[in-house]
Amino acid sequence: MTSALATSSGTRLHRVRAVCLDIDDTLVDYCTSARTGLVELLGDDQSWPMWQRTSERHHARYAAGEVDFDTMRRQRTRAFLTDLGRQVDEEEAAAWEQRRLTATERTWTLFDDAVPCLRWLRSAGLRVAAITNAAGAYQRRKLAAVGLGDAFDRLVISGELGVAKPDPLIFHTACAELGVRPEEAVHVGDKVTLDALGARDAGLHGVWLDRRSLGDPVPSGISVISGLAELPDLLFRLETPAS
Repeated sequence: MTSALATSSGTRLHRVRAVCLDIDDTLVDYCTSARTGLVELLGDDQSWPMWQRTSERHHARYAAGEVDFDTMRRQRTRAFLTDLGRQVDEEEAAAWEQRRLTATERTWTLFDDAVPCLRWLRSAGLRVAAITNAAGAYQRRKLAAVGLGDAFDRLVISGELGVAKPDPLIFHTACAELGVRPEEAVHVGDKVTLDALGARDAGLHGVWLDRRSLGDPVPSGISVISGLAELPDLLFRLETPAS
């Protein structure tokens, strides 16, 4: 399989050699699964916005290296329950979190455009990696559950590497393991700061996957797509013909 893209006219393009993808809310529809799991435990989804805010705050602490992934989940759940007026200790919070996680896992599913995109990347001869901020066993179990256990040349997981997006090291590690230079790689993810800007600042092509079409200002130096079906065209636009 060639490492170059080829247009329908046969022109060979060589600039992009690898694509890295975030997992949650990029390939896996994690928000829908998490919301479904929360509804199963609470009986309604009125608290979903509160859960999102609490998750964002605690995930930021994890990405900054302040806590490990499992501790973050327990502390997030305890903070969420406290905001709901439920005073629980660490053990009760851990038990509640496990029930929520079990309910969430039952509904893990891929976005419809995930598999076609991965197939196209393979057919184009590109190296493919996943870069994710989470615990290793947790993400590997998730990928296996949705049929992507062997879909990548490399998995770069913050819980295994010891650093999280947007640290340049996690992006540079993926590039090194794929055998490409940062400028030859594209990273796609749903978070502007963690994914698109983190990749850009590490020397990759940063792509923000804005599935919700938020219409937020786009920072300089990144590209925006609303779905993975748009990625092939974007890659061709990023390419320049070999001299």
